[in-house]
Amino acid sequence: MGKTRELLHKMTAGMLSILMLASCGQVKNIAYFQDKALDHPEEIDKHGGIVIQPKDMISIVVSSRNPELSTMFNLPVVSYQAGSEIVTSGGQQRLLGYVVDNDGYIDFPVLGTMKVAGMTRWELSEYIKDTLLKKGYLNDAVVTVEFMNFKVSVLGEVNHPGTYTIDGDKVTVLQALSLAGDLTIFGKRENVTVIREQDGERVFYNVDLCSVDMFSSPAYNLQQNDIVYVEPSEIKARQSTLDDKGLRMTSIVISSGSLLVSVATLLATLLTR
Repeated sequence: MGKTRELLHKMTAGMLSILMLASCGQVKNIAYFQDKALDHPEEIDKHGGIVIQPKDMISIVVSSRNPELSTMFNLPVVSYQAGSEIVTSGGQQRLLGYVVDNDGYIDFPVLGTMKVAGMTRWELSEYIKDTLLKKGYLNDAVVTVEFMNFKVSVLGEVNHPGTYTIDGDKVTVLQALSLAGDLTIFGKRENVTVIREQDGERVFYNVDLCSVDMFSSPAYNLQQNDIVYVEPSEIKARQSTLDDKGLRMTSIVISSGSLLVSVATLLATLLTR
């Protein structure tokens, strides 16, 4: 009788150990920055800003001490009303922008056709300011350039997938994921894909959130229209496939194991009375 009780206790402990290992098998890939070095500063790469590309929409505002002169270099401000076309009064005011054509040009007031593709907004600002000065139009011009359609999309295993409009000209993978409510527990943190279309090509980058090497990835700083995709874990993929035989077998094994543990515990209790 003593050997039987001992055997049942070993069976119970063994089954519990197996179930605990099964539940903890995926924990190792949950935490971010697992290989970080504490108290060891790393140099941060300077972000020069995204470059203007064809199909981008940008706003350019020229101002100076002489408003009458600077007005002719600016697009008009129009008013919009929800659910209607452009109106001349009421509604919400909005600054018109320049759409960069397929060859990278815009048609700027007075100065004419201007190639802007390949420049950052800071470089374009300096270029317009220098041109206005050289041509004798304005000697104190202040030129502000902003992106009007800087958007990134976040898909897959995140809490709030969607397309997000970015203010300014800088957003990182981590910031985009934060906007999307972070990854779900089923997202593969070591396999985040960034899809980028640039110069007529589509490029795929892999970003590992578990490693600090992500900061040196060319995809860490996102560009306009980038897509961030978080791949689901194998557990989630199997859960979403109703006819997956492996999932059903796993469920049967776990259920059988739970039943065996319950039976073994019950027998051990009865034999010890």
